[in-house]
Amino acid sequence: MNRQTVRGAIDDETRCGHYHGPTDIIALKCFCCREYFPCHACHEEQTGTPFTPWPKGYEQEKAVLCGSCKQELTISEYQNSGSRCPACGAGFNPGCRLHAHLYFSEA
Repeated sequence: MNRQTVRGAIDDETRCGHYHGPTDIIALKCFCCREYFPCHACHEEQTGTPFTPWPKGYEQEKAVLCGSCKQELTISEYQNSGSRCPACGAGFNPGCRLHAHLYFSEA
């Protein structure tokens, strides 16, 4: 089983103090430091710098971690997942789409 370190997580399913609902179970890898964080605010608190979104062209990079099964997903797999882990079926928070621009560049 994959065991990635998630900086700022408050439980084993990658929730944090900012996002800790039942479906807040993903962590995102920052482009600049290549480390996983539950959210952009955790990255800023832990590193003192803003989260750097993944530029276009990196859609096949493993940059999302399912907090339920610990499967690393490519950006494309996550964006096309329908808010469910393609490996274990766990539901992801569909509201995360509202913050996608913080993690994945749209330009």
